[in-house]
Amino acid sequence: MRFGQLTGLIAAIAVLTGTPVKAGEVKAVVELFTSQGCNSCPPADKLLGDLAQDEKIIALSMPVDYWDYLGWRDTLALGEHSQRQKGYSAMRSDRQIYTPQAVINGVAEAIGSNRSAIDAIISSSDVSKKLNVPVSLKHNAANLDLVIGAGKGEKATVWVLSVIKSVPVKIKKGENRGNTITYVNAVRAWQSLGEWNGKAMTASIRIAELEMAGADTCVVLVQNGSKEMPGPIRGAAIIQIR
Repeated sequence: MRFGQLTGLIAAIAVLTGTPVKAGEVKAVVELFTSQGCNSCPPADKLLGDLAQDEKIIALSMPVDYWDYLGWRDTLALGEHSQRQKGYSAMRSDRQIYTPQAVINGVAEAIGSNRSAIDAIISSSDVSKKLNVPVSLKHNAANLDLVIGAGKGEKATVWVLSVIKSVPVKIKKGENRGNTITYVNAVRAWQSLGEWNGKAMTASIRIAELEMAGADTCVVLVQNGSKEMPGPIRGAAIIQIR
């Protein structure tokens, strides 16, 4: 559950037979910064589940830890998510850090429960055109095969996310006491596969290295910027690994 190099994760580099998805097939990555201790978050958590039903949207729950002091320690929160949210704010040059907050394609934000605002951002050409690098994933019992297509623009980091597709949590204290909330595509770990420099790249990754904290799904992001100040997401794909 740390940002770091994907040490020992690349099992082989090879030419894969699969055809990468076309650029633009995934039209949005929606990151929801949420908290089990936030009483305004459940409607946003539900909306994220609805967005996840659209196969062209990769919807991710990013639980943060800065509300833990309110009486309930978020069981899914990662400090990296809080840092990521602050980094997005710094990149946008605003002070918009709150829950529930949705960040779309790494470039725009909206209240996480505001469906019309999120839909408008997804439909905006200024946002959707950023997602122009094709990413393809396939797997067998042992390995996940990854293909990232060629593209123009700045160099980017390839992030590999270990994700749990659905996590019901019974909250016993704090503002949501007594509620059971289901978190969709909850991110449990982040690791870096290295740099994409505009050229096509392929890799084969051991499934066992992705099954952290009960993860059953993998998401790959090709993203400009840095860990401290993440920028536009250039490409993305999601696949269930078990």
